Amino acid sequence: MDETIINKFADADVLIDDVAYQKINEQQDSIKFTESLINHLGIHQEGMLILTGEMVDNYLENNQHPLKSDISSSQTETSSSIIEKTPPKVDEYKPLAQNQLIKDSPFNFQVLKDASRKSYTNGEIKDFSAYFSSRYHKLKEMLQRKKDLKSPQPIQELENVQDTVNLIGMVNNIRNTKNNHKLIEVEDETGTASVLIHNENHSLFEDAERVVKDEVLGVLGTRKGSLVLASELINPGTPRIDEKPMDFSVVFLSDTHIGSSTFLEDAFANFIKWMNGEYGDAEQQKIANNVRYLVVAGDIVDGIGVYPHQDKELTIKDIYKQYEEAARLFGQIEDVQIIITPGNHDAGRLAEPQPAINEEYAADLYKLKNVEFVSNPSLVSLDGLNVLIYHGRSFDDFAMTVKGMSHQQTDLIMKELLEKRHLAPIYGERTPLASEVEDHMVIEEVPHVFHTGHVHINSYKKYKGIHLINSGTFQSQTEFQKIYNIVPTCAQVPILNQGTMKILKFT
Repeated sequence: MDETIINKFADADVLIDDVAYQKINEQQDSIKFTESLINHLGIHQEGMLILTGEMVDNYLENNQHPLKSDISSSQTETSSSIIEKTPPKVDEYKPLAQNQLIKDSPFNFQVLKDASRKSYTNGEIKDFSAYFSSRYHKLKEMLQRKKDLKSPQPIQELENVQDTVNLIGMVNNIRNTKNNHKLIEVEDETGTASVLIHNENHSLFEDAERVVKDEVLGVLGTRKGSLVLASELINPGTPRIDEKPMDFSVVFLSDTHIGSSTFLEDAFANFIKWMNGEYGDAEQQKIANNVRYLVVAGDIVDGIGVYPHQDKELTIKDIYKQYEEAARLFGQIEDVQIIITPGNHDAGRLAEPQPAINEEYAADLYKLKNVEFVSNPSLVSLDGLNVLIYHGRSFDDFAMTVKGMSHQQTDLIMKELLEKRHLAPIYGERTPLASEVEDHMVIEEVPHVFHTGHVHINSYKKYKGIHLINSGTFQSQTEFQKIYNIVPTCAQVPILNQGTMKILKFT
């Protein structure tokens, strides 16, 4: 058996029987077929799905995939290899007319969650307390949906418990003992408890390596003197969701950094032409014609004074003029709804949640009729496709503090945030968080798409039916990135094309 095929299904929590495997192996490109089949399964229940030969036959009948005997590998390229090529210049192909669906259909765009006008704090101690209380109770409610945590024990009462323990607490501190066991201090509204994770329990110890300060988690275990000996650590978790059918396409963008001397202006001009159906081959233009939405996850401009001596790396040294240039560029995009959130380089409050970019700075952008501004983070609905947009500043904290996490693999961090159901659980490190009456960083609704930026490196993974997308950058490697050996993926734009991920290069 082909281990690659088996492993791909195993990663998607799918078991395949021998008949199903044989039918998959007969396909023209069995690996691509496997990825396509996994993409369309739409699994909803918990646990493994068993894929049968009959299910493969049904999929073949509905999707008309060719067998090896039908088409030789030399006759044609797969669609993904075509899309990943750099598009040819417009004069090599006759541009296609914009799709009538785009021109005639009204956009079904809704803001489901936006903190722009709901973000309040006076910076007082009571606000700080209310903020963490809000976080605790939102996540506790999710954890109590778990069978073993329906009736958690208050920590204050644990001293009277001699047997099994189940509790829900916020993590105060994490440290290793002298024998290299893990000791986690958790707190609820009644007190604190010390939870020991034994290093011989390898699976649980690996789970504990991903625990971070200020997250809320459930603990199952037994009482041992003054300690709780953990047998299981439980995250609020994310359920597997059904795939959302799409008859349109969405383009994901972030970190354009307009105004910087490293902004890739020529590549961005090619991107704009492609969006308008004036660039690329017939296949690429077909995708462009189907685009209804463009989602931009922050760092539209490079900003002013974001880091020392930034002015030496700017071609536009006025924040207002940076946004004027952004308006000029984005204003060339026709017949597409554009959604923009701020990032840490944009003008406005740095503390998250960040309100939408202020009209005072971006007056010309606000004049564009096809642009909507929302907060960072925000949740929007695009023709029923729910997209969670977050710039991604908290990735810095995870990359620096959690074993196995890095800027190069943001999909791993995104999976962890979804399981913890919080976009920035670590308080007081690199990510500035506003201590407000309500914690707006809790992931209360599970999205169909989780879109981020910030790290300038493309990443894509489908996790429990959710598309995890980091959209790279239109800025070449900066001096700061050279110091830390960060190599950006420049001008490589992810497009969710009728539910299938494509990457289009514009360099």
